[in-house]
Amino acid sequence: MKDDKPAGLGRAENERLREIIKTIPFVQLLGLELEEIERGAATLRLELRDELMRNGSITHGGVIASLIDTASAFAVMSQLEPGKSTTTIDLTIQYLRPLIKGVARAHARVLRAGRRVAVVSVDVTNDAEVLAATALTSYLMLP
Repeated sequence: MKDDKPAGLGRAENERLREIIKTIPFVQLLGLELEEIERGAATLRLELRDELMRNGSITHGGVIASLIDTASAFAVMSQLEPGKSTTTIDLTIQYLRPLIKGVARAHARVLRAGRRVAVVSVDVTNDAEVLAATALTSYLMLP
């Protein structure tokens, strides 16, 4: 990873990351959408549909975890050289309130990126931009 890159992503990098997310079958199954991407940060959007709910019409915790993990991964990938990859090594979530309907957004931000490990903070909000979950994730940089 390079620490001397500018804050913004170039058009080609932005388009490359937007194309990558379209090729991930699990992302497509859930319906995750990449809303914003910049160097070290990503925001993903998820329309909360009936098939993503558990009993009681509350979004399943695994769905929220997947939203968080994917947003985190793209925040890290925005700092990697093309062709490099990463994998989750830790994911800790605090569920603060249920997500019932509307849209959920995960706002991921790289807190620290070393040569081998990156740490990412994620906030999940509802339609009213009320905090529904928060997470801290760690990623291993793959060769």
